[in-house]
Amino acid sequence: MRRTVVAALDEAAADIGRVDARVLACHLLGVDRAWLAANPMHVLTESQDARLDLLVAQRVLGHPVAYLVGSREFYGRDFAVDPAVLIPRPETETLVEAALERLAPGQAALDLGTGSGAIAVSLACERPGAAVTAVDASAAALSLARANAGRLGAPVEFAEGHWYGPVAGRRFDLVVANPPYVAAGDRHLAEGDLRFEPAAALTDGSVDGLGAIREIVAGAPGHLKSGGWLLIEHGYDQAGACRDLLAAAGFVELLARADLAGIPRVAGGRRP
Repeated sequence: MRRTVVAALDEAAADIGRVDARVLACHLLGVDRAWLAANPMHVLTESQDARLDLLVAQRVLGHPVAYLVGSREFYGRDFAVDPAVLIPRPETETLVEAALERLAPGQAALDLGTGSGAIAVSLACERPGAAVTAVDASAAALSLARANAGRLGAPVEFAEGHWYGPVAGRRFDLVVANPPYVAAGDRHLAEGDLRFEPAAALTDGSVDGLGAIREIVAGAPGHLKSGGWLLIEHGYDQAGACRDLLAAAGFVELLARADLAGIPRVAGGRRP
């Protein structure tokens, strides 16, 4: 027997919680939460009923909701996501905010390890006239990032390669990066959504998780204009180490920024 919306939601919520159940139902039916609330006795088709059960089963197994629905909201825009890219997190908006404070129209910005393109596209949309370049070593990630930029009307230049490799000889007013920073062997890599996200976007294999950050900081002076800024997202316990790396590389006006939860999240500095 086919279920009503309210019956299907109640059954799904028992397995995955009401928030996730509503998100999956809205995605499946192409409606919003207000429609679900206003139409509790709407009867699902056999196909919708079966597909909702499948989505719930996948969520029970741990598949991230963002991958199941194919998108995630970031900085006020919806970005397509799939298992080739890291799911954009709210805390990364802290990096975008810090970057926007230091990027003027007409200036050039570089986003290293762009993934879904969330950071680069947000910068390009929020600062019309800025020249934004985004780099990633994954061809699959770049394909998705290009699609997001095209759909959102962001004129971002994309290049495939390892960190600064694709932009050799070029200098920018701003370099931003959300690199892999989870330490190798961290138990969280085997828990929750992280199990399904690309490992290379989470950890660089270093014992302290700072391998990629060291490389980015070391290469930044050669790719920043005088007075240019480097901003990096880091782990909750890496703020001090990042500050030391920036200071040792000659950066000044060292910056530390916490996310909305009060957790140290962004480190940065200006090239003299």
